[in-house]
Amino acid sequence: MNENENRDAQLTTLSKARTLEEVGEFWDAHSLADYWDQTHEVEFEVRAQRTRRITVDPQVYAELELQARVRGVLPETLVNLWLAERLHNEPAVKPD
Repeated sequence: MNENENRDAQLTTLSKARTLEEVGEFWDAHSLADYWDQTHEVEFEVRAQRTRRITVDPQVYAELELQARVRGVLPETLVNLWLAERLHNEPAVKPD
């Protein structure tokens, strides 16, 4: 058993699952409410990058969505690629 499998086995005491797929299958078929008395409180820290939202005109988004579909990517991915390319090609602007 490798380190990841060992870690997963330790984390699945309720489902008795050996893999993440088995854990998913177990919880697809069971409710946590039935196992609540077997749980315990834990603390953990989430380190996720904060995302920013920008409003886009609905017609612009429709065109973006079409272009993304043609390219086989999500609209968010295409926007990030286009913006990164544009910023890379623009001359650096220094703040006053």
